Amino acid sequence: MTDVRPVRPEDEFDREGFASALTQHVPQSGMGALQVWQFAAGASNLTYLLERGDWRGVLRRPPRGPIAPKAHDMEREFRWLSRLSPVFPLAPRPYWFCEDLATLGVPFYVMEYRAGYVIDQGLPADLPTGQAWGERVSQRFVAALSELHAVDWQAAGLGEFGYPEGFLARQVERWIERYRRAAAADIPSAEPLMDWLLRNVPASPPATVIHNDFKLNNLIVAPGTPDEIRAVVDWEMSTIGDPLLDLGVALSYWVEPSDPPELRACLPYPSAQPGFWTRRQVAQEYARQSARPIDALPYHLVFAYFKLAVIVQQIFVRWKRGQTTNPRFADFDRRVRLLIDHAAALAGREELG
Repeated sequence: MTDVRPVRPEDEFDREGFASALTQHVPQSGMGALQVWQFAAGASNLTYLLERGDWRGVLRRPPRGPIAPKAHDMEREFRWLSRLSPVFPLAPRPYWFCEDLATLGVPFYVMEYRAGYVIDQGLPADLPTGQAWGERVSQRFVAALSELHAVDWQAAGLGEFGYPEGFLARQVERWIERYRRAAAADIPSAEPLMDWLLRNVPASPPATVIHNDFKLNNLIVAPGTPDEIRAVVDWEMSTIGDPLLDLGVALSYWVEPSDPPELRACLPYPSAQPGFWTRRQVAQEYARQSARPIDALPYHLVFAYFKLAVIVQQIFVRWKRGQTTNPRFADFDRRVRLLIDHAAALAGREELG
């Protein structure tokens, strides 16, 4: 099942007060003793598993310490899922949003829990994987992304969540600003890369719902049928925008056996295992299913690597300032340099990698 651990000391909260509020606002949670566990995966928002008898739920709250403007907006994420989940069944249903700081000290929300495995490098040894499984997961991955992009976002009432006109150009400018604000070291290839990104923004296809962080370990698969996707999670960056950016982000995490060893070590996802498609195969199948041209995809992939570098850099800065003690983040400065250099090299080739 999804990997949980005891709550880290710095991430603890007033469980008694929270349990009382939970009973009031999520009556289906019952009234018994509340057990709380912390999800081990993830490096952004703090996510907890709540257990009360047979009931299970998930608590999401922002990370500790200063955060980027408009990032980790719990109310927005709650409202987004409230409208998306009825039309995209893989999105979990939210139960309760709380902005009363007396409860946890930060805004948060509680949503439904879906049991299953996270597709990550730490898959259980007894999980039936292999060539056929890798192919099937690749198929379902592309199908889920295509289905998400086919959602009628206007009919679902999601129009207020995004500004499609000029979306990609704004994204590039904002992530460059974030990089400069959180810069932890001088990386020579960074400035030429950012200049390239600003000068080469392509025209976008018609806007769709985008997850903005669609990757294997944001999928939950069924225990008995490990190629059946039960949920897509971590919707904090979702919006209405360029679908090729969503595909580019997905491909930036999709490592292959032929990738440089240092890149595979930086992005230890199981897509390099037998049976998984290549990035090119994923892109071609997406183009077939969505009937959407992907000529501009190489640009989106370069930007996706840069965006990932910025996210990793922001996490490293939080660790360096002592705002988190998670030892996984100690070498993230090295990963930032690697991702920036890789994106810059890819920009020079303008290929899928």
